[in-house]
Amino acid sequence: MIGYIEEVELKMQRLFERLSEKDRRCYAAIEAAKLSHGGTEYISKLFKIDPKTVRRGLAELELPEDPAPDRVRKKGVAAKT
Repeated sequence: MIGYIEEVELKMQRLFERLSEKDRRCYAAIEAAKLSHGGTEYISKLFKIDPKTVRRGLAELELPEDPAPDRVRKKGVAAKT
């Protein structure tokens, strides 16, 4: 069986909710990579995100540097008009 115990999943979800959008992708990607086969599906269900988001995080982690280090959107923050 793939995955973590319920207590650990709850803590992971709490941490995930506190992260920025970019950090969420990267955290989800690292967790999926640790689990290997089936990890992307498991993590996307755990965090209620699209598997494409996890794959995007995996791709971003392959880059030697963050392409937009100063760009961070926080959940629920509206754009200025």
